[in-house]
Amino acid sequence: MKRALLIGIALCISCAQAQDFPAKPLRMVIGYAAGGPTDVIGRIVAQDMAASLGQPVVVENRTGANGLIGTLEVKKAPADGYTFLVTTLSHNVNALLMADKKSYDPLADFTTISLLAFLPMVMVAGADSPFASVPDVIAAAKARPGEISYGSAGNGGSAHLAGALLATLTNTRMTHVPFRGNAPALTEVMAGRVSFMFYPMIGIAEQVREKRLKALAVTTEKRHPDYPGVPTTAESGLPGFEDYTQGLGVVGPAGISAPVVQKLNAAVRSSLAKPETGQRLKQLGALVHASSPEEFRAWLRQDAERWARVIKAAGVTAD
Repeated sequence: MKRALLIGIALCISCAQAQDFPAKPLRMVIGYAAGGPTDVIGRIVAQDMAASLGQPVVVENRTGANGLIGTLEVKKAPADGYTFLVTTLSHNVNALLMADKKSYDPLADFTTISLLAFLPMVMVAGADSPFASVPDVIAAAKARPGEISYGSAGNGGSAHLAGALLATLTNTRMTHVPFRGNAPALTEVMAGRVSFMFYPMIGIAEQVREKRLKALAVTTEKRHPDYPGVPTTAESGLPGFEDYTQGLGVVGPAGISAPVVQKLNAAVRSSLAKPETGQRLKQLGALVHASSPEEFRAWLRQDAERWARVIKAAGVTAD
């Protein structure tokens, strides 16, 4: 009887807090620098959420260690719903690469709120490259193990892991060449000093149109309207490659009450349902994808399992 009474009191308190939520400004933490796709998408959604919730949503960039600094800051924040994080591929991958030394659990230490979008990529090679298709790259990698190279913005990032996935699926050995950012990596691909790379869709279409680059494949389920003549990875002999597309989402610290989570989820969904928001995200190369908290949690679990297999098979390390 006493236990039931205590549970009832706790539920009443939780409901009262949810009814008053939010009563002050909220914080959206982004683990990357201002101006990148994650930051821009986060700020668009934050602006919409502020309108829905009736309180400012302040975006704070906590950069460093491939998103780890921001992740740990949100992990230790109070579980009141006022602080949340925009997650990327690194939310799972950082924990996987740290293995036994990991400083957080991507699921146990966080409350999932919603998916936001997926960020597909384009596999590109230099305009003068001998490669005209993905099968061309695979054939060369099989004929000359280790000679075919792929660029990225650094170890453990989306471009690195996409290249590692390609090598794993095709049982080939390719050389990863990390750079300090996507731009210098792309410069080397254009010059022909690096064989190819996977690049975010944003900002690359013009260079393909002007024939400074060849687009070999897109990592979308169907052909992308911005690249109508470019085959998907599945059409190129890599079925299921699109399942590894990076997803962005929103999480808070573990323990946020269900009513507060529902309010935050509704605010995110409202943002993503706006035609103008959808159009702006499309211009950033994003595929809008709202979800329930439970759907996002299930997706995170599956995504971690997928990348764990790739990281192990390809021998990917944090260094």
